[in-house]
Amino acid sequence: METPTYIKSLLIPNGKKPAGRRVWGIDLETIWLPFFTATNVQGDTAIPADALGAPMRLAYNADGSVKFSKTGRPVTKVVRDIADNVRLVRDNFTAGLLAYANQVITDNPDGYKAQVETARVAGEPILSKDRANLDKALAKAMEEAIAEAEAKAKPKGKGKGKAEPEAEAEPVAVTA
Repeated sequence: METPTYIKSLLIPNGKKPAGRRVWGIDLETIWLPFFTATNVQGDTAIPADALGAPMRLAYNADGSVKFSKTGRPVTKVVRDIADNVRLVRDNFTAGLLAYANQVITDNPDGYKAQVETARVAGEPILSKDRANLDKALAKAMEEAIAEAEAKAKPKGKGKGKAEPEAEAEPVAVTA
């Protein structure tokens, strides 16, 4: 099976970095609005003109008042007609990716299994190192927490008697 051109084109970097409001991680103004305007022109969608003309709307509380975030800024949201169509594109996109992967698995199961095993073997040293570093970091954090708890537990009185050290518990023999 030859890889379709549209799949190959998804894997080529294009260098464009939009900086506006993002919907599903894609810029609303420079990508979604031109795309949905084009789909309306072609008759593939029927998104209302007001949704394309004012895609961002104020969010309102249940009582009809303008909604504000905890920082005091007014909350905005993407109009439902656009959000619903973005969701549809996302669902169809992910279905296409899964269909492509399934087709490759069906057409070349041995190659796919070999690639999965190669990736697993290549990733194992990284995962082992991460596990070891995490274990070391957790042990250090535990030691620091214990030291901090012990420091807080020590009395800080001056000259009014010294606290007696706690007696260590004697080990208990367990018989089976």
